[in-house]
Amino acid sequence: MTFDVVGTLIDFESGILRCVREFSAVPDDGSVLAAFGAAEAVQQRSTPEMPFPAMLDPISARLAVDLGIPELAEVPSPLRRSIGSWPAFPDAAEVLARWRDRFVLIALTNADRAAVEAWGPALGHPFHDTVTVDEVGVNKPDPRMFEAALAKLAAVGIHRDEVLHVAQSQYHDIGAAHALGLRTCWVERRHGQAGTGATPTTAAITRPDLHVHSLAELESADVLHDRRAAG
Repeated sequence: MTFDVVGTLIDFESGILRCVREFSAVPDDGSVLAAFGAAEAVQQRSTPEMPFPAMLDPISARLAVDLGIPELAEVPSPLRRSIGSWPAFPDAAEVLARWRDRFVLIALTNADRAAVEAWGPALGHPFHDTVTVDEVGVNKPDPRMFEAALAKLAAVGIHRDEVLHVAQSQYHDIGAAHALGLRTCWVERRHGQAGTGATPTTAAITRPDLHVHSLAELESADVLHDRRAAG
């Protein structure tokens, strides 16, 4: 199983809002998150090789203007400084701990290795391996990120048709993974909420193989009962 981390396992929207609230109580949550998603989309087009934590500085500078919060323009930005304290979703560590004994788990993230290590305690250090932007040199949805993960899985005897990619982002993950022929699970963490929050919008929604609202729901799905265990 390959996993998006930010937004799927780490509750980045709560982390963003908590950081912004340290400086202002004016913008509503939806406006803050939408402004972040728009700024990230611009930044990804401008610097597709830059890891997500580094992107937080220019993203934060845009938010300083868009939201009228000049303190966000500091360098390094408050958002970048706060990234290690962003919380895990409540179901993440417990479910991943059980899956670690059953499956090979690969973190496939636009973050860098330092950020993945910072989130390790909150997630319970579940991954057998990681694929990060500082390793590959591009961001998802670039297919080279997914191919790097598939190469690591192939090295331990796991073939493409045995892989399930688990992610919340249609923009970064589901469409790109589907285009490569991977099985996908869309963890729609924002189920029941309007918009895409802090995730950039996408022109079309890709239909995944599985559609759940949490890892706990995915754990109970019959499709996982006979998947190949790690080792």
